[in-house]
Amino acid sequence: MKIIIVGCGKVGSTLAEQLSKEGNDIVVIDPNYERVQRISNEFDILGIAGSGSNHSVQEEAGIGSADLLIAVTGSDELNLLCCLIAKKAGNCHTIARVRSPEYNQEARFIQEELGLAMVINPELAAAMEIARLLRFPSAIKIETFARGRIELLQFRVPEKSILHNMKVLEIPASLKCDVLICAVTRNDQVIIPDGNFVLQSSDVISIVASPKNASVFFKKIKIQTNQVRDAMIIGGSTTTYYLALQLLAMGIGVKIIDKNRQRCENLSENLPEATIICGDGTDQTLLGEEGLAITDSFVALTDLDEENILLSLFVSDKFPQIKTVTKVNGSTFNNIIRKLNLDTVIDPKLITAEYIVRYVRAMKNSIGSNVETLYRLVNNQLEALEFNIREKAPVLNIPLEQLKLKKNLLIACIIRNRTLITPRGQDKIMLGDKVIVVTTNTGLNDISDILAEH
Repeated sequence: MKIIIVGCGKVGSTLAEQLSKEGNDIVVIDPNYERVQRISNEFDILGIAGSGSNHSVQEEAGIGSADLLIAVTGSDELNLLCCLIAKKAGNCHTIARVRSPEYNQEARFIQEELGLAMVINPELAAAMEIARLLRFPSAIKIETFARGRIELLQFRVPEKSILHNMKVLEIPASLKCDVLICAVTRNDQVIIPDGNFVLQSSDVISIVASPKNASVFFKKIKIQTNQVRDAMIIGGSTTTYYLALQLLAMGIGVKIIDKNRQRCENLSENLPEATIICGDGTDQTLLGEEGLAITDSFVALTDLDEENILLSLFVSDKFPQIKTVTKVNGSTFNNIIRKLNLDTVIDPKLITAEYIVRYVRAMKNSIGSNVETLYRLVNNQLEALEFNIREKAPVLNIPLEQLKLKKNLLIACIIRNRTLITPRGQDKIMLGDKVIVVTTNTGLNDISDILAEH
């Protein structure tokens, strides 16, 4: 596919990297010549220095033959204008990043009236992910498939857990619950386990199950499944506003601490049910006075990555029972951050890129099947994909044990007529099924891509 990306900031450069790796023809546009040169050289793609809202610049980028234009500059209005021009000049699909809470109320209207394929709001997307995690605080990450009927949950095996030293194949009989362990992260290495794989404390495990079966599983291994009662949020950003709205609607108490008085006044006006404290969120005395020791969850959403990381490390060390969420905006030290004792790390840039990459994959329909849902996990080392099975798919009506699958790939679940099937060797993939695949391989676009030879 030919894709034009307008804006070479953190989101734009992440998209350029991920989409070019998947074999797409990428062109980037940005007024900053040095930024364009750096990205062009780094990812071996075409770059044009200029304004993405300029018709002649879009023409130079090849808008007439483009399949998709993605506008992710720092300006909502500029992004919408770029998409409007692209629709007129090239009649291609368009995606705009729109961040302002003002426009969020009108997102559906804007999308329909301007004919946009997608309107993506990074702050809202990050807030939704955090809210989902606070609904189930023991999870590190939660993703859903088949419109919520199937969940993929990541969690860390606690010390002295019943799972410690247990083989994967022993779990169904020992715990009498229907879940599939599809991936394990140990010492920064992602493993697709077989039945003889032995779990250990501190492993990060990914499971696939229905919400009901997942709930049974977590009760059996004595892990908390109920939502938090309250949340202390440091930083009064736009993400904080979106998150507070969702938490309050869920019946979760919200306390926000920010040292900017104007921000606090705005939040107090727009969030009358929340408690707003004007003060320094890094002040340990203030945190103690505001009840940190008895809060259920702590969310670090300041504008500084370093501040968020240090705050979460402090809380995790002093109050290990508290669920912590840490926002990190595209740090260059991701490898080091992953080794720290942080519970859940949220990167709005990566969440935005994931939404858009998922849409691009869905555009690449083929005769046999297509990707309906895509999630990238463990710092992009693991992918979980949901395929729709259509006619002529090469996996139809063949027992799974006879399929020659790629290495490091697992068929995690089959959904047939709303029924969840945990795959066994004799099961077959049928026309109309949805199939969930978990793999460390990247770039799967079709169900045929799971085969070692096709």
